[in-house]
Amino acid sequence: MNQAADVTVLERLLRRDRSMALLALIAAVLLAWTYLLAGIGMEGHSMSMPDMAMPGAPDWTASRFALMFAMWGIMMVATMLPGAAPMILLFATIERRRRDHSPLPATLRFAGAYVAVWLGFSLVATLLQWQLDRLTLLSSAMATTSALLSAVILIAAGIYQFTPWKQACLRNCRTPLEFISAHWSRGAFGIGLRHGLYCLGCCWMIMLLLFVGGVMNLVWVALIATYILAEKALPRAIGVSYGMGAVLIGWGAWTLYAMTMA
Repeated sequence: MNQAADVTVLERLLRRDRSMALLALIAAVLLAWTYLLAGIGMEGHSMSMPDMAMPGAPDWTASRFALMFAMWGIMMVATMLPGAAPMILLFATIERRRRDHSPLPATLRFAGAYVAVWLGFSLVATLLQWQLDRLTLLSSAMATTSALLSAVILIAAGIYQFTPWKQACLRNCRTPLEFISAHWSRGAFGIGLRHGLYCLGCCWMIMLLLFVGGVMNLVWVALIATYILAEKALPRAIGVSYGMGAVLIGWGAWTLYAMTMA
């Protein structure tokens, strides 16, 4: 009886912990999307905040750079956390079973390390945006105005889908139990950091497509987020990945052809 009662109590705690972790993830993603929707005007994809960069802006003040970095960081939370949710929820479950105490502090460290990796990417993306803006290569929607640059990004992103580095990173993102078991000794922050790095290796080229469709284009942002989630969650991920690679290469080649015919 005592053993059965202990199992029942553990199951209740696991359900409660998973519910709390899931609610926290949903809240973080909803807040991120709320910020983006409030900050980016959907009509024409123009910015409602006056401090955002416009094409040909001669200078980027420290406050403007900080604002753009914050926008990129929040965008990464909005697009990447949904795909990381299965890994984070499984970690919370395993932490409860192994430690027999609330897994929430450790889960927060795990998620914080994961987000920190994407904040690093956000810094690099902001620096890249700054330089593209300085060279007057961005529209008001922060999409590249150069057909050649768009084609290069598309083809490079498409080719990357076929590389062993991409596929190795994707496998690690799609096998939560195997991944956590292999890296458990690293601790919550170390596992989260490792997962973030694999996720970055999987998705960084896809994220650069934001400069093709427009960083300020929330429909484009949502499509990229949906694809990333599908690539990690759907069966036969290699087919999804290779299919997207072929589409991107074809799109890039068509862009080059259209440019030469113009």
